[in-house]
Amino acid sequence: MNELKVGFVGLGAMGLPMAGHLARTGLLGAVWNRSHDKAAAAAQDYGVSAPTEIAEIARRCNVVALCVPADTDVLELAQAIAEHAQPGTVVVDHSTVSSVTARAAHAVLAAHGCDFIDAPVSGGVEGAKSGKLSIMVGGDAAALERARPVLESYAAKISHMGEVGAGQNTKAVNQVLVAGIAQAVCEGLALSEQLGLDPERLLPTLGAGAAGNWFLDKRGATMLRDEFKVGFKLALLHKDLKIVRQLALDAGTDRSIIEKSLADYAVLLAQGHGDDDISSLIRLKRKR
Repeated sequence: MNELKVGFVGLGAMGLPMAGHLARTGLLGAVWNRSHDKAAAAAQDYGVSAPTEIAEIARRCNVVALCVPADTDVLELAQAIAEHAQPGTVVVDHSTVSSVTARAAHAVLAAHGCDFIDAPVSGGVEGAKSGKLSIMVGGDAAALERARPVLESYAAKISHMGEVGAGQNTKAVNQVLVAGIAQAVCEGLALSEQLGLDPERLLPTLGAGAAGNWFLDKRGATMLRDEFKVGFKLALLHKDLKIVRQLALDAGTDRSIIEKSLADYAVLLAQGHGDDDISSLIRLKRKR
């Protein structure tokens, strides 16, 4: 592939800082977002273009990174890019969607001589801002190597998990662990409040032992202060877990954590907390 010219599509809480890292490496050429005002502001900050049509991104760029909310978004964008991109263009999808969607997007792009890798990320908004995301990749090894400089601009770890869909299946497993850890941490810290334990002593003590984990470290203090605007929106985890539920149904594995978390986050969504961080789950764990 010639010199990389990267377009970034989807400038949400994760995508915007990821695009910023690409801009600092000099790889970013253009940005696009459904809300064009957001793309125009990012383009001004990053010194790149912000075309109004996705077709223009496809024509200008030989790597297009996606970070969008829904499976339908990925499929629509894959079709639009395929119709206008040069053969050999690599689409890197950082969204969290189903592995079925990843394989469908791959088929659409492959029919036009383009490559697709599913590359969902983990590490939260903090990881996106610091450029230390864990990226789990499914797809052709050669396509990954062509796109690797893009991923390296915001990754602490890049893992090639297998063929197209393997990245999304890995992210599904990741989300089960995220949901389960959130259940445990929120339940434990709700109990700590009722027992009158001092958070400034409790959190470092827990973190230094077997109970230590990323979620406790990053969200323990904020959730005890009722600060719920700091990270991954619970509406998005609820969306992800619906994908995971279907995978678990098809695999025939236990779904206890998945079902409990779906039910709990549905309650919080109904109460209007969809934009809260997932640590807002502590609301349901406290004494009624």
